[in-house]
Amino acid sequence: MAKPLTASKMVEILRAEGLTVHEVRNWRRHNRNTKGPFGPLNGVMIHHTVSSGTRASVDLCYEGHASLPGPLCHGVIDKKGEIHLVGNGRANHAGLGDSDVLRAVVNETRLPHDNEADSDGNRHFYGFECINRGDGRDPWPEAQKEAIEKVAAAICRAHGWTERSVIGHKEWQPGKVDPRGFTMDGMRRRIADRLKGNGNGDGGNDGGGTTKPRPQPEQPPKPPKPPKAEYEPFPGGGFFHVGQSHPMITVMGHRLMAEGCGRYEVRPSPDWTEADRKSYAAWQHKLGFKGKDADGIPGKVSWDLLKVPKSGR
Repeated sequence: MAKPLTASKMVEILRAEGLTVHEVRNWRRHNRNTKGPFGPLNGVMIHHTVSSGTRASVDLCYEGHASLPGPLCHGVIDKKGEIHLVGNGRANHAGLGDSDVLRAVVNETRLPHDNEADSDGNRHFYGFECINRGDGRDPWPEAQKEAIEKVAAAICRAHGWTERSVIGHKEWQPGKVDPRGFTMDGMRRRIADRLKGNGNGDGGNDGGGTTKPRPQPEQPPKPPKPPKAEYEPFPGGGFFHVGQSHPMITVMGHRLMAEGCGRYEVRPSPDWTEADRKSYAAWQHKLGFKGKDADGIPGKVSWDLLKVPKSGR
């Protein structure tokens, strides 16, 4: 249980996690507190909007509609992974849900199946709506999923919670299907990794106002001095191919996650997969490489800069 974060604290922790934050209109005083209590807080709930378009979705979540006044959440996560704060206090996002689920969230234990609607979720959960039509075909960009991970981790960190304090609407209220398009178990694994330090929480923000990612250099950096013996030497680009399995690939994956470049649904493994390629491509883009030089296949310059520790094989 926890007291609600103040508006200023919410902005602070989200930006500290490396997120771009937009403050929408009068969001700091926009709430449904006249209709019921807000707090104690026990967790974070993830939704999808069943809409498309950033402006229209943000306006909908701020204003609500005739049968459900806004705010409909505390923040909207857009396709680019940017956060639009629309409410501070009680919001119409969770509705009635299962008291057994609430008990499991409080105790941070495995969630039971939700089969009742007898507890006020708007009182106990922060709510974040993610822009997605929820039809099973609308894609979830990696930047958006990473933002969900960062938002949840930031709030959990602020309150001393684990990833088990993060749930989907579909795990709370019978009949709900959101978020649809990724698994909450997979998302909780990502959040757990970030809370353990496998995400650096530094998105390159310059601080103050609405943050923007810090531009990366247009040219690749100069090759560094040869790495010391504690790091894995570059094994050659041909080493990385489908079917390759090696402990060094696992260690590489954890380094990519520590650099904020992990694109894994689950934790890295010794097997070279498409998730490894996408993660390494994110690292190459972070260094300023473009085109064929950012295809996700390691090269010597980017590898030496990553500083992959010896795998101990």
